[in-house]
Amino acid sequence: MKKRNKRLKPAGTKQKLALGLLFMFGGFGLSAQTLDLETCLRMADTANLTIRNARLDVAINQKQIAAYNAARLPKVNLSADYKYNAIIPGQLIPAEFFGGPPGTYQTVAFGVPFNLGNTIQLSQVLYNPQVNYAIQALNLNQKIIEIQQRITEQDVKNQVASTFFNLQAITKQITFLEENVANMNKLIRNMDLMAKEGLVITTEADKLRINRLNVENSLQSIKATRDQLEALLKIMIGMDPQQTITLSADDLVQKSILHDKEEVNHPELELLDTQLQLNKEERKGTTMAYLPSLSFYAAYNYTYNINPEDDFRTGIESAFIGLRLDWTLFDGLEKHNNQKKNAITREKIENQQQLATQQLQLATDNARRQIDIQMNALTISKEQLALAEKVYKQSEIQFSEGTIGSNDLITAENALQQAQTNVVSAYVQLRQAELAYLKSIGNIK
Repeated sequence: MKKRNKRLKPAGTKQKLALGLLFMFGGFGLSAQTLDLETCLRMADTANLTIRNARLDVAINQKQIAAYNAARLPKVNLSADYKYNAIIPGQLIPAEFFGGPPGTYQTVAFGVPFNLGNTIQLSQVLYNPQVNYAIQALNLNQKIIEIQQRITEQDVKNQVASTFFNLQAITKQITFLEENVANMNKLIRNMDLMAKEGLVITTEADKLRINRLNVENSLQSIKATRDQLEALLKIMIGMDPQQTITLSADDLVQKSILHDKEEVNHPELELLDTQLQLNKEERKGTTMAYLPSLSFYAAYNYTYNINPEDDFRTGIESAFIGLRLDWTLFDGLEKHNNQKKNAITREKIENQQQLATQQLQLATDNARRQIDIQMNALTISKEQLALAEKVYKQSEIQFSEGTIGSNDLITAENALQQAQTNVVSAYVQLRQAELAYLKSIGNIK
């Protein structure tokens, strides 16, 4: 009998869709995301918790301003008082009112056991000399918080960019070391073959193995540092800690972050200038506190009285309107001392303005000088790397020909590694100098 091959039924439409979604989302979960500096800064701008909290501070202050403006509207209050007089209060009245002997008094109870009272009151401030000051102070405080938000954003972006450059450089350093280890493995294999043929002694290969172990140890240490920097970067840009990332090569961070024209923007000076304006408004507010304030109020009251014993029930209405004047004639020199304090604070802010201007200018000048210094250092490091590569290649040839020993080859290898480290460090230092310059002018984008 011939066996019949079972034919597989084609998957249905729903099954195909489910499999497609599984592969699609599975692929997204496993794929690494490639990030450049611009992407990292953009992600931090929306996901960094420090920046988000700074923006929440702005929103909170906006609500505080709205709450203050709402407090200036008329107020309507309702109060209710439901009372049972277990002992009706009394009052002494001369007995002669009731025909009694003069000089004696009679206790008379006033009221009924049950009193139900309801009062509605309307109040409205008509004139308060400090209202305008408070509004202006709140608006200036809002401006201060917004400037602080911008400073926070600059600080966070500076941290993100600095971490990005360090991570990018350390990744390149790992590539160099891995290439060096691979090259040393090739040399060791050749040495082992030559040792079997009796052309060289085994200690020559062992020296290379020792040097390889040193490089591998450095490689593991650098990889641990890379993992720490990756974790830090993910936190700052709001990425899932489990997400795999790779950084754009950017030709070993060779792309300058400076532009042809950099706009100078000093939020620190804006902050101090706004604080000085707030100080002036506070002085005005203290002066206006010498003036009186005037408010209007009106109330309606309805009290319902009940005496169950006499089956007595009656309601009593009352209503009134009035004006209230509040004027502090003497406050124990409190406002006078506040004015003195305000003058000292103003002098302090002016000193801070002068100091901040000098410090920012110094930071900008130093950053410019560092850019020139690091550019020159980078040029020298590139030349040193080219020479080290040339020397190492020549040493490899000479070692293969037997004209030099393993010590000379290891020396050339170490010199090459140092040159590689120097050129990577020079790139990072140059980018950090550019970053310091952008931070000094408040223009990290």
